[in-house]
Amino acid sequence: MSLRSLSPLDGRYGDRLKGLSSYFSEWALIKYRLHVEIEWLITMGERPEIGHVRPFTEEETVFLRSLVLEFGDAQAGRIKEIEKETRHDVKAVEYYVREAVAGTSLDDVTESVHFCCTSEDINNLAYALMLRDGVQQEWLPGSQDLISAATALAGETADIPMLSHTHGQSATPTTVGKELAVFVARWRRQLDQVSRSEYLGKFNGAVGNYNAHLVVYPDVPWEAVARHFVEDRLGLTFNPITIQIEPHDYLAELFHRLIRFNTVLLDFDRDMWSYISLGYFRQKVVGAEVGSSVMPHKVNPIDFENSEANVGVSNALLEHLAGKLQVSRQQRDLSDSSALRNVGVAVGHSLLAIHSAIQGMARVEVDLEAVRGDLDGAWEVLSEAVQMVMRKAGHENPYERMKALTRGQAVTQEIMEDLIRDLDLPDEDKLRLLALTPADYVGLAPELARHIAREGEDIGPGEPGGPGGPGGPGDPEGAEGKQGSPDADEEGA
Repeated sequence: MSLRSLSPLDGRYGDRLKGLSSYFSEWALIKYRLHVEIEWLITMGERPEIGHVRPFTEEETVFLRSLVLEFGDAQAGRIKEIEKETRHDVKAVEYYVREAVAGTSLDDVTESVHFCCTSEDINNLAYALMLRDGVQQEWLPGSQDLISAATALAGETADIPMLSHTHGQSATPTTVGKELAVFVARWRRQLDQVSRSEYLGKFNGAVGNYNAHLVVYPDVPWEAVARHFVEDRLGLTFNPITIQIEPHDYLAELFHRLIRFNTVLLDFDRDMWSYISLGYFRQKVVGAEVGSSVMPHKVNPIDFENSEANVGVSNALLEHLAGKLQVSRQQRDLSDSSALRNVGVAVGHSLLAIHSAIQGMARVEVDLEAVRGDLDGAWEVLSEAVQMVMRKAGHENPYERMKALTRGQAVTQEIMEDLIRDLDLPDEDKLRLLALTPADYVGLAPELARHIAREGEDIGPGEPGGPGGPGGPGDPEGAEGKQGSPDADEEGA
């Protein structure tokens, strides 16, 4: 971590997001571009109809792929040196490959590097691979860990009754676990949509028409060649009709899915903050930590506050990118280029929010005395049940009668029981109401919570997938050490 880092993702939170640098750093972008260039060269050697590129020996293919497998800081540095001369980042990768094969047995195919490619043919595929691998290898496992933590907490607290609050007022009781299970179910739905996202790629030249391709090889089925390269070689989904750039609609779709997942997390963070404020959850005390610089008693809900803050940053970026990237003037303008460099920042803040929420959950436990105390002081919530039994018995205006007796008034156990005894109800119903307490009046909440928790038992932490392994093409070395030691932010006064 450098204290001079401009972004907190690389500075303060760098240890928590190490894994993302293998997918979203400039180093990673260069490597993914190199991967695309190399695989296209190898693909051409496998296509007899592209006659000027001869088939490669097994040793030559291994050598070419080693340029990606053994890619490191020195190689990235060399490409950046070339870029200083060319002032073009993709062309620098092309020149690097030409430089690497010069003087080898592949010297005769030097001019075939980047053949019939526009820069965007390389870039759009590199970004699609980056996002696919970064989301599948880092974000999805992190989000599954979040869901698993919430599922476990929901199962542990499924039977603990809790007073609900609608409009900030006391309402029909529930259980702690059932309220957590609601978030689990919402997250699972959004996660399923993210996991099924398509990652599109195009490979059709300067403005999407295979213009140069058709001039040099009129009889080659170029669309079939491009589809094979994008789908079979790189594992992406082929987009057959584009302008110079892949139109980025799939990126907007992915980003909106991430936004929805994030927004459920925002809702969760604020509810957890509120429950801590009400005293329903207490936070485990860590001896050396400081809650406030002046008030020694404080243990602040900083993990949920940090999560909320990072959700906001992530969603702001994702919303901008989703709207910006779908728009390009005529056949191409360059405004998407700088915007795309921030996709890793958007994903990074989302993953940081996820990690913070997981950490927050690990530090809370239900204060049974507090939740029971609130329930014991809210006998008025049974008025719902009483008026429903009165309706069943045929009483006139039971809602209005209960409203007059309970609305805005303190209702004790004795008052509620006296009211029930005076009602003309069947003995069975009256006895059932007299036996009811706010803590018992939770409906199917425990069963609902346990149902969600049981579903989670068969859904372990996410199994990251996708070609290229944990670190994308060539398994970048940075895939190890995903979280590191979390930094605590200031808790404030």
